[in-house]
Amino acid sequence: MSGTDHYFSAEPASADERRTINVPLAGSTHAVQVAPGIFSPDRIDQGTSVLLQHAPQPPASGTFLDLGCGWGPMALSLGLYSPDAIVHAVDVNERAMDLARLNAESLGLRNIRASTADEVPADVRFDLIWSNPPIRVGKAVLHDLLRAWLPRLSDDGEAYLVVQRNLGSDSLQKWLNENLDGLVADRFTSVRGFRILRVTHRH
Repeated sequence: MSGTDHYFSAEPASADERRTINVPLAGSTHAVQVAPGIFSPDRIDQGTSVLLQHAPQPPASGTFLDLGCGWGPMALSLGLYSPDAIVHAVDVNERAMDLARLNAESLGLRNIRASTADEVPADVRFDLIWSNPPIRVGKAVLHDLLRAWLPRLSDDGEAYLVVQRNLGSDSLQKWLNENLDGLVADRFTSVRGFRILRVTHRH
C-alpha cells in the first residue's frame, strides 16, 4: 500500500494488480482473487482464520452479515455453508467489494450481496453477523460502526466478533455491555491471542 492508502480507504490509490491465491473456505480449498489496497491482500489474516475455525457453523438459512468483508473470506464461507441464506457483505473499500463480488461469482454463490452500508435496506435484520472489526480505524469510528449494526440482530440472532487481545478485546467487550441497550456480549472462546466475542439480545 502507498503511504496514504489504507484498507479502509473508499478508493485505494495503489495499483489494482489482481492475482489468484488458494485459500481454505468452509472445509475445502478454493481459488480467489486478491489485490493491493485492501485488508489482508495476500492471505486470510490470522483473526479471520480464528473466527472461521472456531465460530459455530452457521444455520442452513437466514439473513447474514459480513461486516467489513474485505475480499470476502467470511462472506464466501457463509455462502458455502448456507446456500439458502442471504449474505450481505459490507465494506467501505470499493476494490474489496468488487473482489468479493467476483469471488462469489467464481464460486457460483448467487446468495452474496456485496455493497456499501447505505445500500443495505434499513429494515433488514440479521440472524447472524460475523466480523473482524476494523480496530485500527480508532475507537470513535469503531463504536459508531458497531452501534449501527449490532442492534440489527434479529430476536434470536447472534454476532461473532474476533478481536486481538492486545488490541483491546476485553475493553471492547466491556464497552459493548455498557453501551448497547438490550444486547449482551460474552467471551465465546480465546484462541492464539484472539478473543471471539458473542453478542446476543438480552432475554
